[in-house]
Order: sequence, then C-alpha cells, then structure tokens
Amino acid sequence: MNVHLLRRISLALIVGTLVACTTTKQHNDPSSVAELKPHGGSGATAQKPPFTANVPTKSRWVPVDWGDLPGVTTDALNEAWNAWIKNCERPSTVFATLCGDVRRLSIATEDEQRNWMMTQLQPYRIEATTGSPDGMLTSYYEPMYEARRVSGNGFNVPIYQTPMGFGKRKPWYTRQQIDTNAEAQAALSGRVIAWLRDPVDMLVLHIQGSGRLQLTEADGSQRMIRVAYAGTNDQPYKSVGRWLLDQGLVRDATWPGISAWIAANPSRVNEMLWSNPRYVFFREEELNEFDAQFGPKGAQGVALTPGRSIAVDRNSIPYGTPVWLSTPGPTVSLNRLVFAQDTGSAILGAVRADYFMGWGADAGDLAGRIKQPLKLWAFWPKSLAGSAPHLR
Repeated sequence: MNVHLLRRISLALIVGTLVACTTTKQHNDPSSVAELKPHGGSGATAQKPPFTANVPTKSRWVPVDWGDLPGVTTDALNEAWNAWIKNCERPSTVFATLCGDVRRLSIATEDEQRNWMMTQLQPYRIEATTGSPDGMLTSYYEPMYEARRVSGNGFNVPIYQTPMGFGKRKPWYTRQQIDTNAEAQAALSGRVIAWLRDPVDMLVLHIQGSGRLQLTEADGSQRMIRVAYAGTNDQPYKSVGRWLLDQGLVRDATWPGISAWIAANPSRVNEMLWSNPRYVFFREEELNEFDAQFGPKGAQGVALTPGRSIAVDRNSIPYGTPVWLSTPGPTVSLNRLVFAQDTGSAILGAVRADYFMGWGADAGDLAGRIKQPLKLWAFWPKSLAGSAPHLR
C-alpha cells in the first residue's frame, strides 16, 4: 500500500471515529478540557487533601500496592525517561523536587529507576466517582504532509496563521465564510504558511491540532517544518462523519463509505467540510534534528514523547502526573509508564486517555484503529501522600 493511500485511510478512520464525538481533539487548544479518574486497594491509608485549589473533581484515587500494577516489572523504563526529563522542563510543584533525581537517573539501569520509583512514589488506582475503574483508550498522532510555500500545481489548500485583527471578533467567521467571505479573506491575506493539495488532509490537520510539513520553498529547496496550534475561530466543532450519516449519504462513516462518497461526489466535498464550522489557525515552528525526535508541545507546555505521553482530563489527573497505563488490546496491548502532558476537548471521563502515537502515515494508521478498554493508576510522591487528589 502506498504512503498517500495509507495516510488517507488513517485520516478517514479518524474522521469516522469522531462521528460519535460532539467535540474534537484540539490537543493544543488551551480552552479544551479533557478528563480522567482514580481507584485503589491495599496501599497506604487514605488522607484528606489539605488543599482545594486545582484539585481534580471528576475522579477519586485509591492507594494500592505496587504489585497491583500489571506488567510493572517488564516495562522498558529507559524508554520512558526521556518523557520524564521533558516533564521536568515545566514540572508541577508536586513533582519539581524529584527532578534532580530524575535527571541523575537518566543513565541508571532500569532496575535502579524502578527501585527509585517504588521508594519515592505511591500508586493510586484511578476510578470514576461511581467506583468504576474501567475506561477507554484512544490514540492521536502528528500528521505529516507534502506542502508548498507557493500555490499551484495542485497545491491550493491554504494553512493559515491567525488572521489580522484576530481576537476582536468572537466567534470569528465559520469555515464556510473563511472560504467564501470577502472580509474574512481580506483578514487572511498574506497569512498563508503553506499550501496542501488535499482539503481532507487539511481537515485532519485541524482535528489533530499540529502537523509536520515536508515543505518545498519558493526557490525549490526542501526542509521539514512543524505547524503548531495557534487558535480557533471559536465556532463549535461538528463531525463531518455525523453529517454524512444524518444526510443519508453513507451508511457508516468508515473509510470505505467516506472514500466512496468523496470519489463519487467531488463537487460536494466543500459542502461536507463546511458542515464543520470550527477552523484552526497555526504557527510555523522550526524542526531541527533534536526537536524532530519529539512531538508538538502539549497543554502542559512540554514536547510530547511518542508512546509515553497521553492526553487526559485535567479535572481528573493534573498535568505532569506519572501514570501507569494498562490496556489488553485488541489493537495494541500495553502496560507502561506514561505522563499526563496534554488534553483534548473529546477526552472526557475519569478513566480516559488519548495515547500519543508519534507522527507520519504508520502512526496515523495505528492511531486511527485504537479504541479499547483501559485502566489507569496515578503516581504521587509518598512525602505528599496527604495531598493526593480525591483519596477514597
């Protein structure tokens, strides 16, 4: 299967997956709110939190023993340590005191890292306020597309910076108005970062909130850049898959149905896209060799690490919290240390996480297929056990 087709399949799967969502994953959207929860068993005695500011309200945490964490002795912690070091670039006050040890242990063995964690941290099972420890895992990724600095030769879909005078009018123009309204077009004049050739690629770039571009400059030179979330038009998100279903145009919003409809109705693609009034604006970022090893910055303000960063509901798990994630499949089976470093407007619920898969077509294909059972455990410093959020 060629890369372009694989990419389109993964994008359509994501569009189809979002049919059931009333909002979408705008991962770097600071106005978005995501959610998660805790539960426990036989660990330390629960204590009442001594503070209320920024305490999660949609979960409860129950202390458990380390042995209750599935696969705790088999995770490759060395692979997780880069994410923890990133975490320490903007640590919460709760975990800041541990960062010296975290950096020192970057060259330690996995056994030394695990022993340190077991000495310093208390695990808490996350559950809903109803007592259920069961939740759902989905996944997201960073799309990667070919783009041009100058329009033409099929590249005529713009990626916009925030418009002139942005913020003076809220909400701003809808997606359809941005494409057709003279005033909106005037405000966006000269604000194009680059041009894509596929409007569906552009829509999924908006849904994911960031992307990588293999950019051809005006002089013909090529380089990789990132386009990162810069803002939205403050219009509501509507699923294009749901629109297709409601219009009776497809029977299901999966790749076969959507791709067949697009192929048969090219003149109606804009109508489909315009059914979602939400529009995302971007900023251009350099992507040097070091930065290319990581994803975009999440809501915590640190770069995401593939396979080790998750988006959560910040009203359930605070940003920067180390989390043990366990899912049996069916797409992937995981028992590993991850970090709550992002949020998403569709990531709602106590035991709910969106797993950052990485970038490119392969990551997109896998991310689009993940929707599976989940259990979560949060870690909290033992020295601050009394301040752990919503202990049972």
